[in-house]
Amino acid sequence: MNSLFGTAMVGIGTFLALLGAAFAYDELFAAHMWVLFGVLMIGAVIMLRCVSFAPVDPAAKERLQSEYFDEVIRYGVIATVFWGVVGFLVGVIIALQLAFPDLNIEPWFNFGRVRPLHTSAVIFAFGGNALIATSFYVVQRTSRARLFGGDLGWFVFWGYNLFIVMAATGYLLGITQSKEYAEPEWYVDIWLTIVWVCYLITFLGTILKRKEPHIYVANWFYLAFIVTIAMLHIVNNLSMPVSFLGVKSYSAFSGVQDALTQWWYGHNAVGFFLTAGFLGMMYYFIPKQVNRPVYSYRLSIIHFWALIFMYIWAGPHHLHYTALPDWAQTLGMVFSIMLWMPSWGGMINGLMTLSGAWDKIRTDPIVRMMVMAVAFYGMATFEGPMMSIKAVNSLSHYTDWTIGHVHSGALGWNGMITFGAIYYLTPKLWNRERLYSMQMVNWHFWLATLGIVVYAAVMWVAGIQQGLMWREYDSQGFLVYSFAESVAALFPYYVLRALGGALFLGGALIMAYNVTMTILGYQRNEAGFKTAAPKLQPAE
Repeated sequence: MNSLFGTAMVGIGTFLALLGAAFAYDELFAAHMWVLFGVLMIGAVIMLRCVSFAPVDPAAKERLQSEYFDEVIRYGVIATVFWGVVGFLVGVIIALQLAFPDLNIEPWFNFGRVRPLHTSAVIFAFGGNALIATSFYVVQRTSRARLFGGDLGWFVFWGYNLFIVMAATGYLLGITQSKEYAEPEWYVDIWLTIVWVCYLITFLGTILKRKEPHIYVANWFYLAFIVTIAMLHIVNNLSMPVSFLGVKSYSAFSGVQDALTQWWYGHNAVGFFLTAGFLGMMYYFIPKQVNRPVYSYRLSIIHFWALIFMYIWAGPHHLHYTALPDWAQTLGMVFSIMLWMPSWGGMINGLMTLSGAWDKIRTDPIVRMMVMAVAFYGMATFEGPMMSIKAVNSLSHYTDWTIGHVHSGALGWNGMITFGAIYYLTPKLWNRERLYSMQMVNWHFWLATLGIVVYAAVMWVAGIQQGLMWREYDSQGFLVYSFAESVAALFPYYVLRALGGALFLGGALIMAYNVTMTILGYQRNEAGFKTAAPKLQPAE
């Protein structure tokens, strides 16, 4: 980072944050501005230490411009691992809060504030950093061009992580728009919009200046994710602030229109952030890890266009049996069921890429992790459309069955494919011969898989029991169970859910240690994972 651009931006932001904190009449807004001021002050110090005022040799500058811009990707990998551990830890804490309500600490650490912190930390901090880092890596390699925009890549990385910090501290302070996903308030949304536009410019600019004439399919998925998330974010967060020195704002929508907009956003955040973006990851890293071409490139293109056309219509299935018009509910259900086809086409394409290399599942734990991710993608994209059917939804909605479905997809699909990508990238980005320990990757795989299975299976059982208890009537037409009784019956399931989450967290901690030791240049001597060629034995 040999430019003063980043430092200047941080300095300006620090000054504005200080002004906001000094002149705000809203107590929460002032507290949030002090948080921003502290973060930016730390950022300014770090960036100033990286600024060089020495003249740059023209030959060195030309050589630098011809190389891939991997430094920002290294930071992205580290941020992904860090936020993953934080997000999974908070998830275990809120699971324990549901089982043991005394663990709710008022006002900042109660379930209502910590739950959106967990959701955003896992989806947007862990998943978002993974998508930014891998997309920057993939677009450069498949375009044979350096990342467009120079220091703009740094702005995207630091700007996005500043958004994460502001959103997280806002949740704990109670500064949200009070929607289903508890979106941050207006000034944080505006900042994210600026960062996301810069992300689009960086990614699209790299594609436009590519030296490779063909645009690889992974870049199509990444580009669809970037463009659609921008549209979703802007429309869903349209609001009017009461004051520019306060946190309060009013949404542009209300009533059933607000609900439909919210779930158009919510389900397509799943469809494009957690599906399309990570499919870009799948289409690059699985072929690279197994050293085989994509099974069917034609199928990948069909998969892309069918997926992005159908997914955008599926959101209303979250609003069955509500004030939303019945035709809109049915439309969402029909498109959800149709999504089975492109989703499973992608799953088959990912699995069949191993044709001729199936033995790697037995010998390579990274491949094993990626294959498990694709398997969970297939299971989640079967269960989701099934749960959108009105008859099934009447039992499953508002129950822990939905929680089990979400986590089997998020942990199994998004988590596992991200872990595989991190294990692939780390040795290459830091020029290491291999990871510190492949046995630790194996341990991570089994802990994560067992954790997901325990978590999801327990929530499936809990959700079905919950739904059946809620609809149980006696001969007089009265409910048999009170809501409190249904909650009490779920206690053992909630304890087991926390256990499943703890297993998954344990695997993530092993990954963090493994990645750290790899970055530091250490290697364990492990039988079965030796990189040197075996010595030939003399014939007898």
